[in-house]
Amino acid sequence: QVQLVESGGGVVQAGASLRLSCVASGGTFSGYAVAWFRQAPGKEREFVAALTSSATSSYYANSVDGRFTISRDNANITVYLQMVSLNAEDTAVYYCAADKNRIGPSPSWYDYWGQGAQVTVSS
Repeated sequence: QVQLVESGGGVVQAGASLRLSCVASGGTFSGYAVAWFRQAPGKEREFVAALTSSATSSYYANSVDGRFTISRDNANITVYLQMVSLNAEDTAVYYCAADKNRIGPSPSWYDYWGQGAQVTVSS
């Protein structure tokens, strides 16, 4: 069983940058694909970015492509989401997810989830 814990959320002004971290424990993390999702109040959970276990391929939602970067450090069992040029539409709870067999934009494809980190962007 993999446990995921996010950190790095907070309140920032529009145009600012923020980096989220997700630390994994309890499994062979290097063999898992990882992803970030987010959920705004009253909305469904949506895909943000994903990265293969080898970190050779990454995928982004159109809304964040060019502004967000997903990366991983398998030695330190950590996944990062670097966010720049934040705007009010980026306000949400951000979740880290992992799966050993699948990668893609659907939350149902991921077996392991963190508890979430709140990101609030004020305009």
